[in-house]
Amino acid sequence: MAADTYKTKGMRQVLINSLRKKGITHERVLEAMNKVPRHLFLDSAFLSYAYQDKAFNIGEGQTISQPYTVAYQSSLLDVQIGEKVLEIGTGSGYQASVLIEMGANLYTIEYNRKLYEKAKHLLQKLKYKGNFIYGDGSQGFTPSAPYHKILVTAGAPTVPHTLVEQLAEGGRLVIPVGNLQSQQMYCIDKLPNGKIKETALDFFVFVPLLGKYGWDK
Repeated sequence: MAADTYKTKGMRQVLINSLRKKGITHERVLEAMNKVPRHLFLDSAFLSYAYQDKAFNIGEGQTISQPYTVAYQSSLLDVQIGEKVLEIGTGSGYQASVLIEMGANLYTIEYNRKLYEKAKHLLQKLKYKGNFIYGDGSQGFTPSAPYHKILVTAGAPTVPHTLVEQLAEGGRLVIPVGNLQSQQMYCIDKLPNGKIKETALDFFVFVPLLGKYGWDK
């Protein structure tokens, strides 16, 4: 495994500074992202690109999200130390690492077995402790519900009712919803009285959410 050197730490700091300029103000998110060595989640040939604010292909038709997108979603999620968090779409494991750095008791589920095995192996090597699940994230993960926070890192056609049901009262779901070309970020809060509050935010482009309540029909 490649090292995390003074050079890569410096490149990471430049990225964090650029995220600040783009409007990311959540200090704990920025601190967490400054600790996670993003270059280790990419092929070593891409080292010089690892800290650009761009998404990259990681195989299996999936990508490692653009750092701005990770920062945006993580800021909305606003994880507090010790909260039980469900991530739908482990992918490379980069977003999962950021959530763990923020103090999440993380459950992360991946639909693609190759990516599941690869991310689990890498995060364990990096000493990031989480609960790794192979399965259909569009259905959530009932055995460990309810969750304080749920984060979906793929574009959904609709908000899966299963995920809303698995939110604890006072919990929050962050999910991009739309078509295969563009999705709008939604922040869904389950209020203490059990009512649901939806807030529609900015537009992004994600890979499609697969599974029963995703784009697999």
